Amino acid sequence: MAVVVESNKACAVNPLKMSQPLGACYAFMGLDACMPVMHGSQGCTSFGLVLMVRHFKEAIPLQTTAMNEVTTILGGYDNVETALLNIHKRAAPKVIAVCSTGLTETKGDDVEGYLAMVRKRKPELDSTEVIYVSTPDYVGGFEDGYSRALGAIVKALVKPLPRVARQVTVLPGSHLSPGDIDELRTTISAFGLDAIVLPDLSGSLDGHIPQDWRGTTLGGTTLDRIRAAGASALTIGVGEQTREGAQALEALAGTPFEIFERLTGLEPNDRLLHRLAQLSGRSVPAKYCRQRSQLLDAMLDGHFYTGGIKVALGAEPDLLLALGSLLHEMGAELSVCVSTTASPSHALLPASEVVLGDLEDIESAASGCDLLITNSHGRQMAERLSKPLMRVGFPVFDRIGNAHRCQVGYRGTMNLIFEVANLMIEQIPRYGPADWALAQSAADLAARDPARGVEIPVAATGYECYEEPTP
Repeated sequence: MAVVVESNKACAVNPLKMSQPLGACYAFMGLDACMPVMHGSQGCTSFGLVLMVRHFKEAIPLQTTAMNEVTTILGGYDNVETALLNIHKRAAPKVIAVCSTGLTETKGDDVEGYLAMVRKRKPELDSTEVIYVSTPDYVGGFEDGYSRALGAIVKALVKPLPRVARQVTVLPGSHLSPGDIDELRTTISAFGLDAIVLPDLSGSLDGHIPQDWRGTTLGGTTLDRIRAAGASALTIGVGEQTREGAQALEALAGTPFEIFERLTGLEPNDRLLHRLAQLSGRSVPAKYCRQRSQLLDAMLDGHFYTGGIKVALGAEPDLLLALGSLLHEMGAELSVCVSTTASPSHALLPASEVVLGDLEDIESAASGCDLLITNSHGRQMAERLSKPLMRVGFPVFDRIGNAHRCQVGYRGTMNLIFEVANLMIEQIPRYGPADWALAQSAADLAARDPARGVEIPVAATGYECYEEPTP
């Protein structure tokens, strides 16, 4: 059980944390024909928009109420009304999702009251669902905003319905990529179960080229499927951040839920497949038995390169737990663990402590580590420390293919093991003919005069050599 320590610095020097409004908007991106809106200044929205565009390399629908100094002081009702009407007219979304920001939360705008008044005054908005979630960005982080948005979606749109025995609602955490969600849906479908994924980023941010352009999200969970979630026999949440949404579903529709703290690793995937087999009444498909065997072999092959290494990790709580637990199982030591916000996930992390801090906290403590794992903002830190960097989480803007990266399930866990092991293999020195000659000379000298204690290079043992010397 990790001890949580808060950094006592006066400011974040190299921030790791992303804001609550951005996390909430990320959740809303998984709803079909949705337009997320940040109730705040244009700068708040522009910053989040840039990060998402760079991460996914896609057009991102995100709007703002464009508050300025005057409207902030006098109140933002007019801006909210204007934004809703303009979005309704130009983009015709089925859902408009409004998130507050630190600016309007500090002012104390009654956004729920604003929305009720707009509904009365502008009946043309009756054809559009409007969701509001309070996400002040001066507290919490990306995961907290995502979690709140998930709860708000359920409370606003889900209704209790007669139970459908073979239907399952899946609540993926924000640390799951569209590729992860696809893998999870495929696994559940293999048991003959119908999975309603909420929100479904694999439909909207999977990097496809749409047949027709529209100004809203281009896919995701439809309104009909969201409402149908009230009939599911079970809710499966991936990550502690999904608990609020699962509890809201239980309160509304009486749906039992089970939270999987992670789906990266052997044991949690065994547990998931066993639960799906129980629910469906079917045995585990042969292909997953095969994948499990492959994962065991990958763990055997990979542990030669991960066993004993010291790792510095910086990530959101659920991602930190997923990666840290697997690395621990692969024999690595979690020397430095930095996260963004408090979470029950930290209690499950196999490390001595978790620091709630920034990337500077990682850099100051990671000089003795062999591997750094964090988002792309850690690249300068990795250069200064001359350490390999594995990019994970959000944002990763200096690599492509983030939408298709898979790190859950047996196959995703294998991918992750291979990625870490290959990074460590790259750090092993390569030896050529000159090194073999040096080793032979040292061996000959040691044989003639053992008292001199000449150190023989590793190449002379033949263990770390991957190329035969040329004659």
